[in-house]
Amino acid sequence: MFVTLLKAKLHRVTATQVELDYEGSCAIDGHLLDRAGIREYEQIQIYNITNGERFTTYAIRAEAHSGTISVNGAAAHKARVGDLLIIASYAQMDEAEAENFQPTLVYVDERNRITAIKNQIPEQKLKAV
Repeated sequence: MFVTLLKAKLHRVTATQVELDYEGSCAIDGHLLDRAGIREYEQIQIYNITNGERFTTYAIRAEAHSGTISVNGAAAHKARVGDLLIIASYAQMDEAEAENFQPTLVYVDERNRITAIKNQIPEQKLKAV
């Protein structure tokens, strides 16, 4: 049996451009792609924190260390400059591979510069009411 697990995540990146007339995809700072382990042309999911949109596209490389996150083509209707996004990629693996697998989680500041890289999300605690 195969399972699909989170492979990599760019957490709370800021959209720097939206290009409706550009050939589809999402252009991502090449340094962020490399550090997350997301390949150019790899399928990605984008979760727009600002407006709740969720959509699928693929990654293309933007200039390294530029901070560029450009949502292009039809997906440009689903984001605006300044929106906070989560960009995720997933991988399928068998149960044995999944047993010890850890994702790459990349955290950034407001200019899309890396602040931390982790391999797990802290356990969510119940909030007091």
